[in-house]
Amino acid sequence: MVTISSADYVTHRQWLEDVVGGSGLVLCYMSALECLNLFSGYLDETRIDVYAKEKGMYENINYRIKKSFADLDVVAVGSLLCTSVNQTINDMLRDFDHVDEQSLLEALSDYYFEHNDSFDGLAIRPENMELFNRVKKWALEYHSVS
Repeated sequence: MVTISSADYVTHRQWLEDVVGGSGLVLCYMSALECLNLFSGYLDETRIDVYAKEKGMYENINYRIKKSFADLDVVAVGSLLCTSVNQTINDMLRDFDHVDEQSLLEALSDYYFEHNDSFDGLAIRPENMELFNRVKKWALEYHSVS
């Protein structure tokens, strides 16, 4: 079974609330960026990324199974749970070969410009720092080439 798409919604956050709000699932990766308003999403989007304790019934939800959410930095946004900005960025850097690169670049670019031309508020883990230093250069150019 497939969930509804984002096509009938004004914002992706409204769509995410209708699909997973109040479910105990934690939005992550691209879906967390959408929830945090750091990525605008794609037209007629159907894919949702979540951390879950068990696989659910929807084919278009990417369930990333975790035994516990205790090691996650989670924030509540309305009825949604999502990983924090720092958690999301670090998770996506750690799994960079399997993430939506455009969403990460847009999020980093937006973060930079919304924080007075600075990445200083981000807490990048040491193991992600080398990749972050490469990727942030692309993020700074994101809005000038998109």
